[in-house]
Amino acid sequence: MKKSGTLMIIGSALLLGLFIFPLWNIQLEAPQYPDPLGMNIYISGIEGEEEFDIQNIDGINHYIGMKKIPTPAEMWEFNTFPLVIGGMAALGALLGILGFFKVIGPKWFLGWLILMTVLGVLGMIDFNNWLTDYGTDLDPRAIMKLTDSEGNPLSYKPPLFGSQKILNFTAHSYPRAGAYLMFIGMLLTLVAWLLGRKSKKMELNKN
Repeated sequence: MKKSGTLMIIGSALLLGLFIFPLWNIQLEAPQYPDPLGMNIYISGIEGEEEFDIQNIDGINHYIGMKKIPTPAEMWEFNTFPLVIGGMAALGALLGILGFFKVIGPKWFLGWLILMTVLGVLGMIDFNNWLTDYGTDLDPRAIMKLTDSEGNPLSYKPPLFGSQKILNFTAHSYPRAGAYLMFIGMLLTLVAWLLGRKSKKMELNKN
């Protein structure tokens, strides 16, 4: 259990990378912008890739009636997600230490992984819901009111993952370093559970 406990501690600690690195990134490419406009999405807020990217994106959005990029105070997620990630990292480290000293079994590692997976899925659903609201809840007093062939207002929802054409822009939405660190951390906790289970079986066979 020492190896599995150590891996559990390391895997949980990698979640702390989300406090430093962005979780996701959305870029907007267009002919009039030689350098794409981009925003990095952290668990505690949204920042532009370059100094004036957020200002420029808000300016473009204003013409078609989209909301401004929200500040941390305007979204409960930016206050809640750091607490959740910090809590899960601390819990995982504690389980790893207890596993290292054989106080608990590997099933606790699996329980942590399942809980983290559920929280991750819920987070992605919430993120997609925000993107949907962001791209469809338009101000009826907008300067530009564009509609489809049937007269319905166009949706400007960026993709959750991948690239998509939006008017003369191409939106790219992909994970960043924080998401990769989280994935590696969860993978390590899976390995920790498998090693712990194997170690447990070997002990039972010896007895």
